[in-house]
Amino acid sequence: MENCTFRYAEEKDLSRILYFIKELAKYENMSEDVVATEEILREWIFEKKKAEVLFALEGETEVGIAIFFHNFSTFLGRAGIYLEDLYVEPAFRGKGYGKALLKKLARIAVERGCGRLEWSCLDWNKPSIDFYLSLGAKAMDEWTVYRMAGDTLKQFAE
Repeated sequence: MENCTFRYAEEKDLSRILYFIKELAKYENMSEDVVATEEILREWIFEKKKAEVLFALEGETEVGIAIFFHNFSTFLGRAGIYLEDLYVEPAFRGKGYGKALLKKLARIAVERGCGRLEWSCLDWNKPSIDFYLSLGAKAMDEWTVYRMAGDTLKQFAE
């Protein structure tokens, strides 16, 4: 795994980004929820710069992806990094690519002066939960995520 390198995605990588998003959705049994297109991703990642995409590479091949953005902690008074998605191709799991991506994000957070690195994990995803705990991450069990989306969001906004 010593030949793992990283690179930020460029606009020419839109199809590869969407591929990873769809693969993650399949893994999470949520394929029907993916409405992202290359055009939507281009607008929000590359034009509006609302997220960043980091690839883990073996040689020249993208084997993993981290999609992240800055959030803000009022208690810390500084930004943090929120990891929206982390995915490693099945053939490359267990080889250290997931850990390498998280370590790289931790380094980015520290370099940028961020106060924390956070992410969510599905309750049933025991392999990922065990992995995160093994790295020293703490589950925020006392917090519940709430969400408004789609028609509910639109109706509430009116």
